[in-house]
Amino acid sequence: MEQSTIIGVVLGLVAVLGGMVIKGASLASLANPAAFMIIILGTIACLFNAFTMEQLKQMPTLFKQLTRLPDLVAKQQLVPLFVELSQTARREGILALESRVDEISDQFLKSGLSMVIDGLDPDFVADVLDAEIRSMEERHRNGALMFSQAGTYAPTLGVLGAVVGLIAALGNLSDMEKLGPAIAAAFVATLLGIFTGYVLWHPFANKLKIMSKKEAEIRKMMVEGILSLQAGDSPTAIEAKLMVFIPANERAGLKPKKEE
Repeated sequence: MEQSTIIGVVLGLVAVLGGMVIKGASLASLANPAAFMIIILGTIACLFNAFTMEQLKQMPTLFKQLTRLPDLVAKQQLVPLFVELSQTARREGILALESRVDEISDQFLKSGLSMVIDGLDPDFVADVLDAEIRSMEERHRNGALMFSQAGTYAPTLGVLGAVVGLIAALGNLSDMEKLGPAIAAAFVATLLGIFTGYVLWHPFANKLKIMSKKEAEIRKMMVEGILSLQAGDSPTAIEAKLMVFIPANERAGLKPKKEE
């Protein structure tokens, strides 16, 4: 589970609710169905107006991605893996890697190695893999955009909710006992709009972008290793190329054992 998302949401609620209590504001004032309808339902309506049904159907999957760790091969695992594959290919030939492909769970890596084993043109292999990475990045970009747009709509809808509430409050000017609670309720919509926009939707979009960037970097590292294998590079050369993708402070202990 991606604990940072859960921790962030909980801390955001604690910050707002705790701040209200410290300031002396009543938590009961949040029980405002009209404000929730304007912000939540209004934001959903904006998303339906802004995106297609095909895109919106991805929202449940995106929420799942925010709360679980991505199933990705670690960069630190790829270095010894490609060095070992290179040693096998130089010793027994590229076709000897066929028995290793079935042991690999990552479909992108498996597909790239299969194309190399089948003897396809290096430029073709590079084009196919690069196109798949671009497609993945575009798909992820669209997913993050939905949350980013929701973060833009929600605060504005909060202002709309405040205006609606103030209109209702001004209708009770003759009753001073109702005027105060009515004005307070008017600003609940603003609070909800700002909270959901800047504590939930915009941060969620940012996290999806970070996850996408991390996955793209791993895929590009795989492409480098796959093309190096196909080119017949030595294990040492492959190791040097792949180490570039790993931060310098994480490279210690990653030196694979070379064949004697």
